[in-house]
Amino acid sequence: MGGMTSTPHTIAVLGLGRMGGAIATRLAGHDLDVIGWTRSGRPAGAVTTSSDPNEAVAKADLVLLALFDGPACRHVLDGVRASLRPGTIVVNTGTIAPVEAASLARRFGPAYVHAPLLGSVPAAGAGALQILAAAEPGTLDRVLPVLDLLGTVRRIENASTAAALKLIANHSLAGGLLALRDSLRQADALGLTREQALDVLELGTLGRLVARKRSFLGNRAAAAPAEFTIGALAKDMALLAAASTSPLRSAAAFTDARVGPEADIALAATVPAAEDAVLAPLRAYVRGHATGDPAHFRAAFLPTAHVEGIRDGAFVSWTLEEYCALFTGRAAPDEAARSRRIDALDVHGTVATATMTLAHGADTFTDVFLLTRVDGTWRIANKAYHRHP
Repeated sequence: MGGMTSTPHTIAVLGLGRMGGAIATRLAGHDLDVIGWTRSGRPAGAVTTSSDPNEAVAKADLVLLALFDGPACRHVLDGVRASLRPGTIVVNTGTIAPVEAASLARRFGPAYVHAPLLGSVPAAGAGALQILAAAEPGTLDRVLPVLDLLGTVRRIENASTAAALKLIANHSLAGGLLALRDSLRQADALGLTREQALDVLELGTLGRLVARKRSFLGNRAAAAPAEFTIGALAKDMALLAAASTSPLRSAAAFTDARVGPEADIALAATVPAAEDAVLAPLRAYVRGHATGDPAHFRAAFLPTAHVEGIRDGAFVSWTLEEYCALFTGRAAPDEAARSRRIDALDVHGTVATATMTLAHGADTFTDVFLLTRVDGTWRIANKAYHRHP
């Protein structure tokens, strides 16, 4: 495949899902000859479709991929590569791993543009996407007239960097959604209405996100068509965690969402907090400290549990009974001034992790718990603590 000599006019869009369908419709509306293909056979408005991806690309000057992940991109490109005409350029808009993007760029050389998109389906329809495009200068210049119809093009030095930047952008979105979820849960606990909370949140740091996703956050959320699904965002966060080798709270949080992977990402913010059953052993643990009664600790922990940390400069690992022996059965004299709060709770099927802060007079402790569900009941399997000096 050599370099193109003119602006592309015939475009094959491979993948007609939410984003691909919006892109194909947008381009067809600007007097370009667009032919689409999707494995599901689902049509995209008035766009001409083909049941064979090879037929779709055979006459194309530009092949635009709008596929779910890296394996799908590789599989489809392997299948159509022999049908690509000399001079045809492949533009990949998918969110894939940096190493996958680099591999495709090496395979297709100057005929490949990696162009992940920032923005959702409405932005694609309005030509308001932000496009992170990486390609050889001459190649990118030739496809700019097409990409400009979809939004603003930002030139990136290479395919791997473009893919990495897209994952970072989506990570910030995931963080915003988790912050929104936490705010809505606190609003529920305070007895505020959803509308009151959203009205105020729209005025602050989360304002753009709330305004954009407002239709998904109210009582009519289930009726709104998804723009960006929970499953897609969870996939992207898993890609980022693998590429960076750093754990991401957001990856687990969205994978565990109870509204289904095909729901819009904003619905993850409306999921109720973890059921009281998970909190029960933590509340029993708090009662143990509040009363000094070790019976509450025996209710909170598994009999095999250990409590571990540094005490007087030395590492200790107490059995449950050794830990219980530290308590007298009476509340501390300054109990009225003490406080305890659960900072984080993440549930993963039959296991969970939690973090708690305890302010006990001059001492502050951070407790980290591993919990497990045994015979339908949650118990603390282990606790590690840090005493702040």
